Amino acid sequence: MDIQTLTFIIVGATFALYIAIAIWSRAGSTSDFYVASGGVHPVMNGMATAADWMSAASFISMAGIIAFAGYDGSVYLMGWTGGYVLLALCLAPYLRKFGKFTVPDFIGDRYYSQTARTIAVICAILISFTYIAGQMRGVGVVFSRFLEVEIATGVYIGAVIVFFYTVLGGMKGITYTQVAQYCVLAFAYLVPAIFISFQMTGHILPQTGFGATIADGVSGEGQYLLARLDGLSEELGLAAYTSGLKSKIDVFAITCALMVGTAGLPHVIVRFFTVPKVRDARRSAGWALVFISVVYLTAPSIAGFAKVNLINTVNGPDMAGVEYDAAPDWVKNWEQTGLIKWEDKNNDGKMFYAGDERNEMTVDRDIMVLANPEIANLPAWVVALVAAGGVAAALSTSAGLLLVISTSVSHDLLKRTLTPNITDKQELLWARVAAAVAIALSTWFGINPPGFVAQVVAFAFGLAAASFFPAIILGIFYKRMNSTGAIAGMLVGVVFTLAYIIYFKFVNPAANTADNWLFGISPEGIGTIGMILNFIVSYVVHKLTGDAPQDTQDLVESIRYPKGSGAASSH
Repeated sequence: MDIQTLTFIIVGATFALYIAIAIWSRAGSTSDFYVASGGVHPVMNGMATAADWMSAASFISMAGIIAFAGYDGSVYLMGWTGGYVLLALCLAPYLRKFGKFTVPDFIGDRYYSQTARTIAVICAILISFTYIAGQMRGVGVVFSRFLEVEIATGVYIGAVIVFFYTVLGGMKGITYTQVAQYCVLAFAYLVPAIFISFQMTGHILPQTGFGATIADGVSGEGQYLLARLDGLSEELGLAAYTSGLKSKIDVFAITCALMVGTAGLPHVIVRFFTVPKVRDARRSAGWALVFISVVYLTAPSIAGFAKVNLINTVNGPDMAGVEYDAAPDWVKNWEQTGLIKWEDKNNDGKMFYAGDERNEMTVDRDIMVLANPEIANLPAWVVALVAAGGVAAALSTSAGLLLVISTSVSHDLLKRTLTPNITDKQELLWARVAAAVAIALSTWFGINPPGFVAQVVAFAFGLAAASFFPAIILGIFYKRMNSTGAIAGMLVGVVFTLAYIIYFKFVNPAANTADNWLFGISPEGIGTIGMILNFIVSYVVHKLTGDAPQDTQDLVESIRYPKGSGAASSH
């Protein structure tokens, strides 16, 4: 069977599985909808958390970034993985002890302020919409190639599927669906990596193949893979693959923003309310890190293999270029999506990829993982499997984000602020209405994204770092922090970060260069400065306005010692 037929079969089978799980685990109460009634096993929750967090950015875009940026792409690996360690040690057990459904719920009660709660709701929605734009874009990229439809049509298809099982199952349905999605995406990520590693280096493990010599019969045989990449890159006018072009301060800022942004992401934090005990929250974070590492430790290998194969395929083993008419099918297949473009600058009829004025190929970095099996000539079923994995990664995170948006509106804004007398049934209805509105808006963002997938997601992490992280950390570890300080800090942090991103990405993109950045920090890393401003403003305003009330300080003291917990409370 051809690739398209196999893709329909495999992706269709996974969709049927997700929908069946949603029907089986349908939410019947607000507790089911918000936190799966707090009854998920830590291992299952860790797997679901890994799927929730390993979005289209992780599956589709991260290895693509590393393939094109080389050493500089390591900031995404360090930041996103390190953030989970921070989350497990500093946040998960304490938030679980507090026993609230959502981050705005924690902030509203900890800082005894409806204003703080409302600001947190706005931040949660802003972060989630920024994040979900990348996921829907990822779905569109997958479908545009493998189902041979427009990117916009692919986004619509994905939106319908994720809306169905999010609205029907809530957190209960999402959790068990994400367990299945993790299995799909991990298998889809590892299988082609193992195939290509063995094909290129003779090593079954991609991680050892990444540091091995290229096998006999493959272009560059006898050379170490990374040495081959460095040599090819320099020959083609690119920076050496293992060199780093980013300044140290920008590397630090992006890594830090991604790390603390992970610890402040509302759709990840809420997962630790789905387990029965505080101890289980910490165990969930540990298991999530194990499951995440399966994919993350493989990403550099995939990036290296993909880059070598891309150059060899387009430029040929002699680096003279390959006749366009004789180009492999994958080039023309992806060209139809608009994600690969060829411009014959010297009219010789040959394709040529380079890093200078000789370059004739425009290759969207978001296709590298998806196109990798085709570039390496792997069997059609492997190509279709990767498509299913890409869709699973994007949909799993989209579902978690939609739930954050719906619960922020129905629970935090309506139930806890505007209409406290609504019934559980009405609250559940409003949650589903909010999810419907959210999916409509996120579909638009998926069709008109502000950047490539991982870049858009990095903006969301920066916003989370600048808004939620300081408020949560101070709320747990500084019992005297008052509501006025927390509100001022969140506002300054998120407004500064958002304004910086909007200016360089939308208002004046021509100025988006290191010479114009504040302290040489890019928009992807500016959340670190926003976070620092948040901490400073919070502390200064607190000192000027006095300590939190004694009962709040006593409450904070109690959650500092997470020795047990009852059911999560919405009151």
